[in-house]
Amino acid sequence: MDFSNRNVQPQAAAPGAPNAAAGAPSHNSHNKKGRFNDTNKWGRIGLAALVAAVVILLIALVASVSFGGVKSEDKYVDTNKLQAVFLNTGQVYFGNVKALNSKYVVLTNIYYLQTSGGSASGSSSSSSASSNSNITLVKLGCELHEPYDQMVINNSQVTFWENLQDNGQVAKAVQTFEKQNPNGQKCSDQSSSASTNSANSTQNAGTTSKP
Repeated sequence: MDFSNRNVQPQAAAPGAPNAAAGAPSHNSHNKKGRFNDTNKWGRIGLAALVAAVVILLIALVASVSFGGVKSEDKYVDTNKLQAVFLNTGQVYFGNVKALNSKYVVLTNIYYLQTSGGSASGSSSSSSASSNSNITLVKLGCELHEPYDQMVINNSQVTFWENLQDNGQVAKAVQTFEKQNPNGQKCSDQSSSASTNSANSTQNAGTTSKP
């Protein structure tokens, strides 16, 4: 009997040899992990861009609400015309609107209506604004407190305002006044007239009739 092959032992695996079945990394797992990281990266970039776009939109909306309303009303002012500003007190002022926003209205070249019983009636700074002789148009500036020809009106006091046509009675009266006073009104003339009227009134009050 041939026993020559009985001592042949199976060869053990060489030490340090990698086990392909157990220890070798999978190439497919690396690809999947790389694609997952790329997806997360672009997702974060897209989210950041979306947040930035929303912030910019909100800022634009706030700016539009804050400033857009001012411009939308201000653009209706015809700078070549006179404006009439009506207050909730019943007073109306005529002039040129120089500034208009949600807080105030700035008016210059100011006139206002006054009955003939007022101190401004009949003075050189007044001209007729109506066919009714009891109403006159008075130029602001020669009042007792002598204000500057500029008025800042709280917008909450304004009922409405409007542009005036050149052929209206107020515009014509203003044109007449400006022609008669090319250098502006002279308050000294008005003061003299008021003093004369006051003196005449005092003298008449001190006169008694004889029986």
